[in-house]
Formats: sequence, C-alpha cells, structure tokens
Amino acid sequence: MAVKIRLARGGAKKKPFYQVVVADERCPRDGRFIENLGQYDPLQNPPMVNLSEEKTLEWLKKGAQPTDTVRQILRKQGTWAKFKA
Repeated sequence: MAVKIRLARGGAKKKPFYQVVVADERCPRDGRFIENLGQYDPLQNPPMVNLSEEKTLEWLKKGAQPTDTVRQILRKQGTWAKFKA
C-alpha cells in the first residue's frame, strides 16, 4: 500500500478549500483518507496554511510521499527542511 500526503478539495464552485490528508494512492481525491494533517486555503492573501508539523513529520518518516503541491507547501513552511535534516 503506497501512502501519499495530498490535497482533498472542499468548498463551493470557484471557491476551493483544501484539506491536507494522508491517503492510500488508490483512493479517489476526495474519498477515504487515513488522517487529516491540516488545511490549505489558496484564496486568502497570503494563502492560509494550517498544518500539524508533528503529524506531518511522523508520516514522512514512515515513508509517506507528498505530492508536488504539498511538497511546495511544506518547503514554504520549513517542514521539508526539518525532515531532510
């Protein structure tokens, strides 16, 4: 079972709001997930990111692979650097 850290879309049409979740890569985008790590709202200025750093680092150490978008969010927050160190 390959586990990914990815975004699950919520919100209304043209007003996206995302949850950062850990999910099996075979599950649909907005389908079943293992754990919710936080939220991401790209419409706010600056974009709102609310992630649990402890849970995120724990899943990265277990081998969960972030998607490209989630990896960029983690880099901006500094969590990716802590994981690599």
